Amino acid sequence: MVDTKRFCSNRMLFFFLLCSFFCTCMHCYGRDTITINNFLLDGGGGGGDTLVSDGENFELGFFTPNGSSSGRRRYIGIWYYNLSPRTVVWVANRDTPLEDSGGAFGISEDGNLRVLDRNGRPFWGTSLETSSNSSLHRTLKLMDNGNLIVIDEQDEEETKKTKILWESFANPTDTFLPGMKMYQGISLTSWQSNVDPSPGNYSFQRDQEDSNNNNDQYMIWKRSIRYWKSSVTGKVVGTGEMSLAISYFLSNFTEKISQNYNNTVPFLTSSLYSNTRLVITYWGQLLYLKMDSEKTWSNVWVEPRDRCSVFNACGNFGSCNSKYHAMCKCLPGFRPSSLETWDAGDFSRGCSRKTNVCGEDAKSDTFLRLKMMKVGNPDAQFKAKSEEECKAECLNNCQCYAYSYEDDQTGGSEGGSSRSSGDAVCWIWSEDLNNLEEDYENGCDLNVRVALSDIESTGKSCGTCGTNLIAYPLSRGANCGDPMYLSFHCNDSTGQLDFETPGGAFRVISIDQDKRKFVIHIEDVENCEDQTSRDNKKLLLLNDSSPFHLTGTCYADPRTFTSAAPMKHGVELELSWDPPSEPLCSTLLDCMDWPNSSCNTTSDSNKRCLCNSNYFWDGMKLNCTNGNQSYQADRNLSLTQIMEITFTIVIAIILLSSTVIYIYLKKRRHANSQEIRGYTQKNPGLSSEKYVRDLIESGRFKEENSQAIDIPHFHLESVLDATNNFAIANKLGQGGFGPVYK
Repeated sequence: MVDTKRFCSNRMLFFFLLCSFFCTCMHCYGRDTITINNFLLDGGGGGGDTLVSDGENFELGFFTPNGSSSGRRRYIGIWYYNLSPRTVVWVANRDTPLEDSGGAFGISEDGNLRVLDRNGRPFWGTSLETSSNSSLHRTLKLMDNGNLIVIDEQDEEETKKTKILWESFANPTDTFLPGMKMYQGISLTSWQSNVDPSPGNYSFQRDQEDSNNNNDQYMIWKRSIRYWKSSVTGKVVGTGEMSLAISYFLSNFTEKISQNYNNTVPFLTSSLYSNTRLVITYWGQLLYLKMDSEKTWSNVWVEPRDRCSVFNACGNFGSCNSKYHAMCKCLPGFRPSSLETWDAGDFSRGCSRKTNVCGEDAKSDTFLRLKMMKVGNPDAQFKAKSEEECKAECLNNCQCYAYSYEDDQTGGSEGGSSRSSGDAVCWIWSEDLNNLEEDYENGCDLNVRVALSDIESTGKSCGTCGTNLIAYPLSRGANCGDPMYLSFHCNDSTGQLDFETPGGAFRVISIDQDKRKFVIHIEDVENCEDQTSRDNKKLLLLNDSSPFHLTGTCYADPRTFTSAAPMKHGVELELSWDPPSEPLCSTLLDCMDWPNSSCNTTSDSNKRCLCNSNYFWDGMKLNCTNGNQSYQADRNLSLTQIMEITFTIVIAIILLSSTVIYIYLKKRRHANSQEIRGYTQKNPGLSSEKYVRDLIESGRFKEENSQAIDIPHFHLESVLDATNNFAIANKLGQGGFGPVYK
C-alpha cells in the first residue's frame, strides 16, 4: 500500500517502499481495512494487494474476468474468498476498465474512493461531500457479508455509532446478497457478457407502478421494454409468480409474510439464506443460487423460466405454449395484428379481433371457454352468487373483455387479503388480455368475449376446442364438418383436441385454416432425423384414400429459452388436408350456410349442396364461385405483387431487346465484311479502303460499313528493317505529325 503523493512520483520510489514497510509494521491498515491516502496496488497476474473480510468470506482486489481474451483490462471488484472459479459479486469500474496492470484503489486526500491508473489518472470514484476535518478520518472496510463501506471513525468515536457514508450494497452491479435491501430506485444491471462486466441489456428492480402496493412487485427490463413482471396472487394466476421466499429475501427479511399462506410456505428465517445470491444474467434470467457443502452453486429458483414467462410473450390476445416449436397462436376469433411480423417470429404486436364485440344486439356475443389458463392480473372483482351472475355482469358491460368465476370452497387469498371459506368471486378484465399461457398448472378457467359468428358451431364449422378453431371441413362429430374428415375428438373438460387415426390419438397443437394445415405432437418419436415421411405415415397408419397427408415438416424440439432449459420428448409433425367436395345435405336448409347452392342428388346417389347454374364449387375457397367473379378476384393483386410482376416483365423485355439488337448488329457486321471481301476478291487491285471511298462518293456509305474495313498492320521489326532503322537516307520529309520515311 502506498501514499498518494509518492504513488504519483516515480522519483520517490525509495521513500514509497520505506513508507509502505513502515506503515505495515505500525499497523496503519488492517487486512480488511485501509485508511485515507493508502491504496491497494495491482501487481497483475494475481500478485496485487487485496482486502479480505474478517471471516474470510469475501475478497476485494484487481481482477480480469474468467476466460476474457483481453487480459490487459483490469477491474476492481469483490468476489467470494478462496472459491474457484472466481465468483464476482461487485465491480467498481465496470464502465471504465484499466488498460493494464499497475493501477491503484483506495481513499484519496478528499475522502473519496478512487481507481487510478499507473500515471495517477482517475478511472472511477465516488462523490462524497468533503471537509477539512471529517475527510481525514475516513476508513474503507470490507464487511463479512460482502458490503464495502466508507465510514467516519471520528464520528464513530463521538457518537458510539457507525456512520456509513457510502456502501456497495446501495450501489450494486448484477448481484443481490443477504443483507441488501431492494429499495425503490435500486436496480441490478446484468453484465454485457460472461467476460465483460460493463452494463448489459437487462436490469432488475422494484416495479415503480406498484410502489404503494402492500405486495411489492418486481420487474426485469430489457432496455426500455418490460421483459418480466412478478406477481404474488391467489388462485387466479397472474403475470409471473414471485416466490414468497425470494420476496422475503429482497426485503432484507423485514417483509411480513403469513406462514400459512396457502399452506405452501415454510417458516422463513434469515439463517436459511446463508451462502446465497440473486443474479441478473446477461441473457435476461434472474437466478437464485445457493452454495452447497462442496462449494458449488446450485440453481434454486429462476425467472423467466421459459419463453412464455417473458412479459406478454405473444402480445395481447395471443396464447403461449413453450412446449412447442411455434409457441404463439391467436385465440379463436382473433388474427395477428401484423401477419408479416408474426410470420417472422415477432409476436409483440399480438392479435386483433376478427369481428368487433358489443354491438346493438347482445346476443351477437358469446364467450370462448378456456381451461388451465394463465393471464394478466384482473381489473376488478366482486362477490357473485353463481357463474351465471358473473357471466351476465360481463355480457352487459361493453368494457368487459373476459371473466373468471372462482367458487372457492376451501378459502384463499388474493394480494394478501383473506376471504372466508365458501366465498365465490367473479374476476373481470376490462383491458386487452395479456400474458396468456395455456396448459398452465393450477391455471384458471377463463371466458373470453368474442363475436358469436367467429366461433359458432355450424354445418360450416365445428366451433372451438380450447384454443383451437376446428375449421371446415375438419369434423369432430356428425353435426358439423365433412364426414370424410371426421378424425378429431375434443375433451371439453380439458380443452384438448386430438387427431385420431388407426395408429392412435395424437394431440393437435395448432390448425391453420388458410393454409389447410395442422400440427400434431407424437411422444413416441425422439427426433426427426431417424424418421422418414414413410415411417411417420406407417406410424399414423394413414391409407392412400385418407384426405390427410404428411407435408414432410418435422420439429424435434422447441426453441428453448436457454441451453440449460429442459427439453420435451417427442416430435411435432405437420399435416395438410385435401380440398373437400361439395358439402353433404339432407334438406335445402342444410345449404343455408353455402350461398348460391341447393340440395341435389349427385351421381353417387349422395345429396350435396351443388352450386347453381353459372357457379362452380371452389374447394380452396369453400364456396360457390361465379366464373367472372373468380377471374376478377384473381386480378385483385396487392400493390407489392403488381410491382414485382411489372418489374419482372420490364427486365425480361430489356434482356430480350438487348439480345435481339446484339444478334442483328453482329449479323449486319458480318454481312458487310463478306461484301467487302467479295468486292476485293473480284477486284484484286483495289483495297478495302478504295471500296469504302467508292461508297462515300456514291452516297451509299453507312456508319456500320466503317467497322468492316480491313485495316493493315505491321510488326515493329518489319518497319525497322524497311526504313533501315529510320535512317536519314530513307527520310522523305517531315510534316505536322512527324517525319515520313520511304
